[in-house]
Amino acid sequence: MMYKALLSAVLLAVSLTVAAQPPKGQAKPNTVYGAATTASGAMDALKLPRMLQNDSGKLSIKIKAKVLDVCPKKGCWMKLQINDSTTAFVKMKDYAFFVPLDIKGKTVVLDGIAYLHETSVAELKHYAEDAHKPQAEIDAIQHPKKEIRYTANGILVVE
Repeated sequence: MMYKALLSAVLLAVSLTVAAQPPKGQAKPNTVYGAATTASGAMDALKLPRMLQNDSGKLSIKIKAKVLDVCPKKGCWMKLQINDSTTAFVKMKDYAFFVPLDIKGKTVVLDGIAYLHETSVAELKHYAEDAHKPQAEIDAIQHPKKEIRYTANGILVVE
């Protein structure tokens, strides 16, 4: 009986470790991560700040944007370029899928929910640590940040 419980625990740990890896292969055009989506109807992310400015809720929208950064640990979050001074932070819906690390620099279409969010100092520091930022940069984070957040259901690599 004890052997079965131990074997089950080991198998669960191994499966979680394997599941917590970024997808193998490269982020090539027309590759989809998460739920199936197309580029049809995608709006330029540049319009997102204006659309969210007067909206205190969540906006279901498909956007097209360039990926500036990705979680180097397992591809579980991305940072998108919105305009020259604004970015959006993307998480995958229900943590159900990840993206390959080489998606950085690619243009993608995301299908999901956009909203404004105040990110705590602790969370900002956590993401800075994930991104392997220098300790001085992590220590300099002293204030929460209001930012655009996006929960992606599906992501399509465009170019």
